[in-house]
Amino acid sequence: MTGHPKAAVCVLGTGLIGGSVLRAAAAAGYEAWGYNRSAAGSKSARADGFDVTSDVEAVLRRAAERDAIIVIGVPMPALDTVLSDVKSFAPDCVLTDVVSVKAPVAEAVHRHELGAHFVGGHPMAGTSESGWAASAPDLFEDAAWALSVDAGVRAEPWTRVARLALDCGAVVVPVLSDEHDRAVARISHLPHVLAEALAIQGAAGGNLALGLAAGSFRDGTRVAATAPELVRAICEPNAAALLEVLQDTLRVLGAARDTLRDSGDIADLTAAGHSARVDYDDNQRWAITGIRPGDHDWLDQLADAGRRGGVLKTLD
Repeated sequence: MTGHPKAAVCVLGTGLIGGSVLRAAAAAGYEAWGYNRSAAGSKSARADGFDVTSDVEAVLRRAAERDAIIVIGVPMPALDTVLSDVKSFAPDCVLTDVVSVKAPVAEAVHRHELGAHFVGGHPMAGTSESGWAASAPDLFEDAAWALSVDAGVRAEPWTRVARLALDCGAVVVPVLSDEHDRAVARISHLPHVLAEALAIQGAAGGNLALGLAAGSFRDGTRVAATAPELVRAICEPNAAALLEVLQDTLRVLGAARDTLRDSGDIADLTAAGHSARVDYDDNQRWAITGIRPGDHDWLDQLADAGRRGGVLKTLD
């Protein structure tokens, strides 16, 4: 908890991530409500005691009246429609999102002339399941929540969104949008692609292979259980960065194929892979302190700190 008065929160799209934001914000004491395009989804949320409707105009007019933080939780293909609604009914509200790419979202926001109050966001949490039923108030506990520090981001909306992320249990990672997208191509989007490929290869072995499959196959293919349309919505908007890292990965696999063929070993691959995994296990977050939003060069300072592995755990 930040200890500051809680702003109202309006979530547009109450699936796994948006629904979890709504649950976490309500649990943290925020006045929170939401919109879901699906009447069935809205009904499920209301059955759980949450204020969710399928009337986007009413939801956004309430947001404008309450000066709410608007959180966009819809997939990338629905973004323009939602931004058009925000511009029509609540253009002066602080605006953030939980979409898995940042540069394309920022471009769309500015195209709709909503950039003055926008702070791009991406909580690094999730499961292979989707929809309101999969959401949980503790999904973001100790998770990294990326917040954009691009040129032009204003201190007041950034601080409000950062407080929301902290109150949802996350730590805040300040990041430039293009650097975020290149990073998540490697640690989020590529794993989706590799999981799909691994699942295909396992199934190609027939019932015998699948019957023998155990932990390594299960863990390696976990995210392949995600609905295909959601995987596409996650990966395709980041195509340029994903193509670059796919090319790197094919180079690594090609080298392993060649050494296996020529000398019967994959020693270079296993040594490098083990070392990289140790780097991940040993990686330590460190707390960013002494940088106040609004101070001189605060955006550049936060971007540099986030680039070096720093996180914000408090704004006090």
